[in-house]
Amino acid sequence: MTLTRRAFASTIAGAACFRELLSADQGSQPAARGSLTDVPGLRVGHWTDTRRPTGCTAILFDPDAAVGVDYDGSAPGETSIALLQPISPVETVHGLFLTGGGQFGLAAHAGVIRYLEDQKRGFDWGGSVRVPVVPGAVIDDLALGDPRIRPDPQAAYKACEAATSDPVAEGNVGAGAGATVGRMLRAQTAGGMKGGLGTASLRLGNLVVAALAVVNAAGDIFDWRKGHIVAGARLATGKGFADTVDVMKRTLAGGGARGVIDDPALRSTTLIVVATNLTLNKTQLTKVAMMANCGAARAIRPYHTTGDGDQLFAASTRRLQREDVNVTMIGTLAAEVAADAVLRGVTNASSVDGWPAAKDY
Repeated sequence: MTLTRRAFASTIAGAACFRELLSADQGSQPAARGSLTDVPGLRVGHWTDTRRPTGCTAILFDPDAAVGVDYDGSAPGETSIALLQPISPVETVHGLFLTGGGQFGLAAHAGVIRYLEDQKRGFDWGGSVRVPVVPGAVIDDLALGDPRIRPDPQAAYKACEAATSDPVAEGNVGAGAGATVGRMLRAQTAGGMKGGLGTASLRLGNLVVAALAVVNAAGDIFDWRKGHIVAGARLATGKGFADTVDVMKRTLAGGGARGVIDDPALRSTTLIVVATNLTLNKTQLTKVAMMANCGAARAIRPYHTTGDGDQLFAASTRRLQREDVNVTMIGTLAAEVAADAVLRGVTNASSVDGWPAAKDY
């Protein structure tokens, strides 16, 4: 077979690119110490109320970002999410808001809008009026402590004031302060465990892909790299994990599955934000969000149940132009950092009354 000069050069370049990606991938294992703020063009701020606990998290874009969403949960609590659909004419937004407090917590969203209005941020509405667009989503953390304690607009405003490009604090902070996991077998086991907020990133040359996860899942959390449960439904003895999926299999095989699984609507939600500096539009980011959600499924089992409100946002701060990087590549990397962020959300959490943490168990 003869090889033209152009084909030879293309082969050499492709091999070099593969070696670079392979080397970067090997050097990134595990992608555990990164942060969502590694992506240039965004800042993250938390507000945490330790009394219950509960809290909220603001992700602010400088000045705006393209965002897509994949919400496969059956009972999502959200606001302005419809604007992220590809058919919406709104191509960019100014931030994302994640909060605890269940449906009540959505009222805190007004604080983010007020903060951005005070900063004169938003779409030009004419005259001196600017309209910020900030999609928001909520987890139900009302099972912890006094459910009358919940984030309000002032809490969201403070989260915005705290927003920084420094590494994001993890564990019992912000929207993850009251998160829990492994609740589907509470009637048959010693109960679930503490969830939390985690973040991770990958740097591959000038390309950055990162994730932030608020882990409030009904199912168990897996160390997807090592293949074992790190947090979830605990055995009645208090030692070891029940493994929710295995319990389902055993009870179904025995013919008595009624009442075993507890998965009420609105009680469980995992919220994830993946972000990159690569320039992508909203339609492309919708596909990235879909792929990244598959990554989260590596770490959460079961995931997207009939009772949860899982939502995953994919954002581009549009700081990097590269024709050689496509949506499939970004979606693949986003899936990896999403899984790592979920894992870090529980491994960095601290126990609260009745909900032990992975690091103490």
